[in-house]
Amino acid sequence: GVTLVNPDTVYIDGQAQLAVDVTIQPNTHVLGKSRVGPRCEIGPNSVITDTEIGEDSRVVSSHTESASIGRRVSVGPFSRLRPGTVLADDVYIGNFAEVKNSRIGAGTRIGHHSYIGDASVGKRVNIGAGTVTCNFDGTAKHRTVIGDEALIGSATMLVAPIEVGERARTGAGTVAISDIPADTT
Repeated sequence: GVTLVNPDTVYIDGQAQLAVDVTIQPNTHVLGKSRVGPRCEIGPNSVITDTEIGEDSRVVSSHTESASIGRRVSVGPFSRLRPGTVLADDVYIGNFAEVKNSRIGAGTRIGHHSYIGDASVGKRVNIGAGTVTCNFDGTAKHRTVIGDEALIGSATMLVAPIEVGERARTGAGTVAISDIPADTT
């Protein structure tokens, strides 16, 4: 069955689907056509809207909307997944991170205080604290592409359109305005 830790504070929409062994913590809403996989833990204080969540994942004190979350993913606390977000398996999204219209590859870590918008992020990438994909130039949105196993240093600004190659690194405080080739710092 499903465990509702405090049923009086939980709202589950009639269209939502919860698999076996799901735990819903207090002050949590599961809305729209959301689907939550087996052995997930949602909440406390989360709002899940039209989101698919894979098995063994956790969403803690966060908001998701029209997102897809893989298996064994951890989100939050205090993060937001906006429409078009796709998280592959084994992704870690820490506190105060926002992801919009982006694909995040398997095993990637976005620890905290970052904005990733209109991006394709590869596998096993580490996004340092305070990283921003600067996707809007005042007129149009632009994409950022980050290759597998890249290491993005804290407080990096990636001014899109930009591509960061596989295994490339940025130092803390980098403002990148042109492509970064693979295997370079």
